[in-house]
Amino acid sequence: MKDNIFNRVVVAFVVSAVLLMGTSLSTSAQENQDKQQKKRERKAEQQQSDQQKSAQKQANKQQRKQQAQTQAPQQQTQQTQAKPQQQPSQEQSQTAAQKQATKQQRKQQAQTEQQSQPQNQHQRQDNIQPRQQQPQAVQQRSNDRQQRVDQQQQRQTQYREQLAQQQGLIQQRTAQLQQQKRMAQYRYQQQYQNRLRQIRIQNARSYTNNSNAYFYAAPNYRYSRGGSYYQTNQYGANLLRQAVNYGYEQGFRSGQADRQDRWQSNYQDSYGYQDANYGYSGYYVDQNDYNYYFREGFRRGYEDGFDSRYHYGRYSNGTYAILGAVLSGILNLESLR
Repeated sequence: MKDNIFNRVVVAFVVSAVLLMGTSLSTSAQENQDKQQKKRERKAEQQQSDQQKSAQKQANKQQRKQQAQTQAPQQQTQQTQAKPQQQPSQEQSQTAAQKQATKQQRKQQAQTEQQSQPQNQHQRQDNIQPRQQQPQAVQQRSNDRQQRVDQQQQRQTQYREQLAQQQGLIQQRTAQLQQQKRMAQYRYQQQYQNRLRQIRIQNARSYTNNSNAYFYAAPNYRYSRGGSYYQTNQYGANLLRQAVNYGYEQGFRSGQADRQDRWQSNYQDSYGYQDANYGYSGYYVDQNDYNYYFREGFRRGYEDGFDSRYHYGRYSNGTYAILGAVLSGILNLESLR
């Protein structure tokens, strides 16, 4: 009897334990499911939150990029404007250092100048004089140039007037030579006129190229005529040499023509000697000076041509030229430098 009761108690206890265990297992399983569900929900919420944060970060990043692009020109402008404001402070620092160095240097110079004051005063006076003379020299050169321009205009006006007067003389001389039957001298006169026109054209072209240089060229030669001295530059000196050479050449041809015509020797009666403008076009020197030196060469050339000799000159390659020693003796050019 006791054993049955005990068995029943045991069975009941076992059944209760089983039931209790099943309930516990069921409850534990339910709780596990709930935990899993909540874990999944939290994970989903976390993912959603992370996505939202990532999207927000991307949006913020894009917004900052746009703001940076918008603010870049402004910042650059501000920096550009700010630099000049910052520079003075740096420059002021440098200026202060330079002033200090300059002050020290001046102090040393003052001490040196006190020791050599007489010599420095003399040097300062020497330096002041060139500065004072410089404007005067510039003004003098300008005055000299203007004087040459005025002289050149007067020469050309005088030459044109004299050229017009020569036309009547040519016609008279031509008629006279034909009447005297001096055909060699007539041919010489025609050649003289033709060659003279060609030289005028050449001189005009040369003067166009050299006129400006001539006006600025200072006198570097002097020559004497009739007891007076005259000054000229390189262009004038070359033209005077040419006058003597042209004179000798034309004088030789004229003297040769008179000898061929069996005419008496008289260089002053020749048209070339009377005209004396062969090679002259109103440039560089006065017409009277050119005429004088042309006639000096003409006289010597006429004597050589009429006597058929070469006492004052020479003949080379179809050209008659006066000897260099004779040319120097006639011109007697003296260098001013």
